[in-house]
Amino acid sequence: MNSQIRRIEINPGYSISRIIKGGWHLAGGHGTVDKKQAIEDMRAFVEAGITTFDCADIYTGVEELIGNFMSQYKEAFASGDLPPIQIHTKYVPDYDRLAALTKRDTQAVIDKSLVRLGVECLDMVQFAWWNYAIPGHLETALHLTELRKAGKIRHLAVTNVDAAHLRELLEAGVEVVANQVQYSVLDHRPEGELVKLAREHGVWILCYGVVAGGFLSDRYLGVPDPEPPLENRSLVKYRLIIDEFGGYDLFQKVLHELKEIADKHNVSIAHVAMQYICKSHVWAGLLSARATSTTSRVFRPCTACSWTRRICNRFIRSQPPRRARAARYMSWRVTKRANTEES
Repeated sequence: MNSQIRRIEINPGYSISRIIKGGWHLAGGHGTVDKKQAIEDMRAFVEAGITTFDCADIYTGVEELIGNFMSQYKEAFASGDLPPIQIHTKYVPDYDRLAALTKRDTQAVIDKSLVRLGVECLDMVQFAWWNYAIPGHLETALHLTELRKAGKIRHLAVTNVDAAHLRELLEAGVEVVANQVQYSVLDHRPEGELVKLAREHGVWILCYGVVAGGFLSDRYLGVPDPEPPLENRSLVKYRLIIDEFGGYDLFQKVLHELKEIADKHNVSIAHVAMQYICKSHVWAGLLSARATSTTSRVFRPCTACSWTRRICNRFIRSQPPRRARAARYMSWRVTKRANTEES
């Protein structure tokens, strides 16, 4: 296993790779999925030291695909040829059923995830709630806590939860290990109260959208604003984030700043974007949302956490005044479905 991938212990006796392999792109909307190649990619990620996988009950076919991977390489895992992996799935109740959701409904979905993955206990379940105007999120979190105590779930986490609702869960006795949120050079919403609360209670922040679906890369440097339709759902989503950030022209200025830093260190823009998060005050895991199609590219992010935060200081100083974007970044909202689909 590649030792350059750092690991972090997010709960006593439970460590994950600092870079997490995402699964949203395997659920459709990102081109044809070659299942055989996807499984081989999973093996390559694990061999590279990226042993933690992210998926969800609403990512069509992804839990089964990971289950097939574990089954196909069962002997390699048993013999130690492949290291143990950690699977973080999500529980995202159907929007139309939120108001009437019962513990039986929740258990049924958790049981389906267990079957799809072929395991007796889920390593981590990340709980999402579409709309807090609809009551029931706290009761459902407590139902998940009961399922954890019953041995169906090892660790309970949340996704896209703001500071106020995270505090509510913690005060109700829900043991939240982590909160998966969108955080990148373009999106600083977790900063402030959410990070402060997480630190106070030992809740890890797991980040997605770190390279903005691929926009934060050399591919888009100096390129005109792409015309719709964009080639996949990730690009559609993160093009909206660029608008919220301040528009495509400002985005290009950011890319040029990142490129100067990247050239100085002989790396890519995506590496710098990843490092910006790795070395930020948001101290937890980094989510790699897209898979690679060739084994050699798996190793490209393996040194992403090996530099120091200093190489990003120039970019930090060059950002637009915070006051111009504070209202957008600090009003952490999770009611938009688009922001929950990936995470």
